[in-house]
Amino acid sequence: MTFASVTKTATALACVAIVSGCGWGSRISTDVDTSQLPNEYNPAVDDDGNKRDTIWDLFTNLDDANTTLEVNRYIWLASMDILNFLPVERVDPFSGVIVTGYGTPPGGGRAYRATVYVTDPALDARSLKVSLNTRSGPADPDTVRAVEDAILTRARQMRIQHTRL
Repeated sequence: MTFASVTKTATALACVAIVSGCGWGSRISTDVDTSQLPNEYNPAVDDDGNKRDTIWDLFTNLDDANTTLEVNRYIWLASMDILNFLPVERVDPFSGVIVTGYGTPPGGGRAYRATVYVTDPALDARSLKVSLNTRSGPADPDTVRAVEDAILTRARQMRIQHTRL
C-alpha cells in the first residue's frame, strides 16, 4: 500500500466521520403528533381518511376510479371558436386547458397569446378563466374581459341552438 492510497483512505474516512457527526445531537424533534395534522398533510392517513398500516399501503391505488373532471362543453367549444385565429399549442379537454401561441386578431395589429381554463361543468362566468398576453406583457384587463364576455355569449348561443334541436 502506497502513501497516496493510505492518505486517500484516511481522508475519505475523516470526511465520512465529519459528515455523519453533523446531525448527531441536533435539537430538532422528529416526533410528530400525526393526530394534530390535517388529513391532507398526514402521511399516516390516505385520501379517504383511512389509516395506513404498512409501507405497502403507499403503493396501492386507493383513488376512486370513477372520479372525473368535468368541463362545460359549450364554454370549451366557444373558446375554440372565438380564439380560432390563434394557433393552438396544447389542448387538454379532460382538465379544461387550452394554450395558444401568438396570433393577430382579424382587423387588429397587436399579437396576443391566450390561456383558457374551464374549471366547472356549469355554464357560468365562474367556470371560465382567461389569461391574455401580448409580446410586451399582460394584456389590458378590459381586453381580457371582452374576450371572456365573447366566449360566454357564444357558449350561451351554442347552448340555445343545441336545445332547439
